[in-house]
Amino acid sequence: MSPSPVRSLVVAPQWIGDAVMAEPLLSALAARGEQVTVGALPWVAPVLRAMPAVRAVLEWPFAHGRLDLGARLALARDLRGRFDRAYVLPNSLKAAIVPWLARIPLRIGYRGEGRVGLLNRRLPNPGGRPPMVAFYAALAGAAVHDRSSGLAAGDADESPARPALRLPEAAVDAALATFGLSRGGYWVFAPGAEYGPAKCWPAAHYAELARDLLAREPRVPVVLLGSPKEATLASGIAESVAPADCRPLAGRTTLDEALALIAGARAVVSNDSGLMHVAAAFERPQVALFGSTSPEHTPPLNPQARVLWLKHELGLTCSPCFERRCRFGHTRCLAELAPARVLVALQDT
Repeated sequence: MSPSPVRSLVVAPQWIGDAVMAEPLLSALAARGEQVTVGALPWVAPVLRAMPAVRAVLEWPFAHGRLDLGARLALARDLRGRFDRAYVLPNSLKAAIVPWLARIPLRIGYRGEGRVGLLNRRLPNPGGRPPMVAFYAALAGAAVHDRSSGLAAGDADESPARPALRLPEAAVDAALATFGLSRGGYWVFAPGAEYGPAKCWPAAHYAELARDLLAREPRVPVVLLGSPKEATLASGIAESVAPADCRPLAGRTTLDEALALIAGARAVVSNDSGLMHVAAAFERPQVALFGSTSPEHTPPLNPQARVLWLKHELGLTCSPCFERRCRFGHTRCLAELAPARVLVALQDT
């Protein structure tokens, strides 16, 4: 009689980009026979559902930034006896509470915010800012090797697989029909970044790039995607391009629809953001623009990606600063990245 499969609960990161970069870990767990269920906050759950390795996604009813101890206790009671292992991907204390309250026997994660007792297999926090895919992938090794005092972020796999997302063809076709688009017949821009404006290429540059593309191919629209917080940004870009076909859909799609629109795009231009990682995981041609952050930490792992980063070219000792706002007020790392240069990179994808 074959042994019963290991039932694993993965506590997902709360941000889209981090969730995408966790995909190779989930694939590794499923490949060795673990049944993977993911607990995720509602706004990131569609990304997890697009991962073939995930058997089920449990949407957790927690508010962003709140402890919600009563809700966590109720959820933990419901989960008791259902899982053999838990992988806690966020480093926060509260992320480890549910697996502990649920009495899941093996609870794996990084030491994070002093989680002694909540986790019973802990990896040391790596120094600096390691590549995030390897950071998550190391947790697979921690589950099968009792090396909690010495496993480094890259030990599980020196060259982790690239993140991959998949959607049913019918889902992509339905979203395209909803917005009157055809496969490969439009560009996607993602001009926002949840973390803050220091990550954002100037809106005027996005508008100039849109005008250049539409002047060359007037029948290939530019679609602007993002969250409701970025709706004003997208509308401002579109208004400055008018009357050409530049469509501000930020805040007007569900995340499921946004994923489908990225999957069907001709190419994507974005800042270092969650949607950048989505485009990479769908292997769409893309140009990724970095300034305050580093492609050494969170690169788009996509053979069709072109990364533009002016740190070395301009000799910017302040980059990467990983700040939400430029402390000097100039954001030269992105402001001096000319639209004409992005256009060349886009044509080279």
